[in-house]
Amino acid sequence: MAESLVARLRGLPFEVRQYLLITGNYWAFTLTDGALRMLVVLHFHQLGYSPLEVAMLFLFYEAFGVVTNLVGGWLGARLGLNRTMNVGLGLQIVALAMLMVPATALTVPWVMAAQALSGIAKDLNKMSAKSAVKVLVPKDNPGAGSALYRWVAILTGSKNALKGAGFFLGGVLLTLIGFRGAMLVMASMLAAVLLMSLVRLKADLGRQKRKPKFAEVFSKSRAINVLSAARLCLFASRDVWFVVALPVFLYDQHGWSHWTVGGLLAIWVIGYGGVQTQAPRLTGLIKGGARGVTAFWALMLAGLPALLALLPLAEVGWLVVGLLAFGVLFAVNSSWHSYLIVHYARADGVSMDVGFYYMANAMGRLLGTLLSGWVYQVYGLAACLWISAALVAASALMALALPREASER
Repeated sequence: MAESLVARLRGLPFEVRQYLLITGNYWAFTLTDGALRMLVVLHFHQLGYSPLEVAMLFLFYEAFGVVTNLVGGWLGARLGLNRTMNVGLGLQIVALAMLMVPATALTVPWVMAAQALSGIAKDLNKMSAKSAVKVLVPKDNPGAGSALYRWVAILTGSKNALKGAGFFLGGVLLTLIGFRGAMLVMASMLAAVLLMSLVRLKADLGRQKRKPKFAEVFSKSRAINVLSAARLCLFASRDVWFVVALPVFLYDQHGWSHWTVGGLLAIWVIGYGGVQTQAPRLTGLIKGGARGVTAFWALMLAGLPALLALLPLAEVGWLVVGLLAFGVLFAVNSSWHSYLIVHYARADGVSMDVGFYYMANAMGRLLGTLLSGWVYQVYGLAACLWISAALVAASALMALALPREASER
């Protein structure tokens, strides 16, 4: 059976085999990334860290992601996307190894440094994977645009499903083998994936023939600049209540266990990833071009956190239902954005345009993470939800400045 599977894989077109390898690489990385986030939130809150202090542990993770997407896109164009992807895997292994030290050595500066490496690794890996899809989709196919959307949706949706599984894995590993044991298991898995990637991934994937200047990473395209600003607000709207506030609220106010909190967030992200794979069908139901579709789905999302803020959060059932509904609409928004950036990006130098866009994505996560810890600690979960609604509304307004049609730049 294994030999038959290998034979089938060898019979696939080269582009498809490379896409599958990149996707598998991305999956493995994302599983450890989701688990690490949940492990850090729950372990350090259990040690007595306040919500704001837990959020600060992710400060360098998000801040270095901003820089990485700018520099990483430029490096990908000069060196090849395979190299930036493999560097990301290697850095994640180092970050996990740094967290294997005894508990007494897990000081705030040390953990922030490890998280900085993990943030660099995550965004190198993501930028490389998303950019590679643009390179691999056949250009001479009459349906190349819809094929690109499907490939991006599958990559993004499957990644988020695995990130959700990572949340659950983090909670389970913390319960069963503890923090240090979890780091060892994940580092070992990634080392095997890195070895396969070094052997199998094409050497010059996405590398430009000419050496681009660093200044070229700053996009001159109105569509990419507007979409990047909308993306910043969109992801800040999610993380302002999802990253720190929600898991700490469930743990403190409702007495949920580690694995229960991790399980709920896992179900949310797995479902979110599943919806993303179906986003091409859902966005196809709305007519109005790129501008109209983007604004419509953002406005649909904006009302949900506002409604949740008005409901009694002591009734956890309302919160769970609202969280699931938010996940569905957020998934459609995110997947549509991910398609548009790959579509708008230049074919020659795609990694620089995608890197600039995901720099804005990282800035949104950084803003949302810091707000999540501070606003929750001072004002509570309802305030986080009101800020989320305002940020999504801002994203919808920005979408009105996009080109009317997706074919425009």
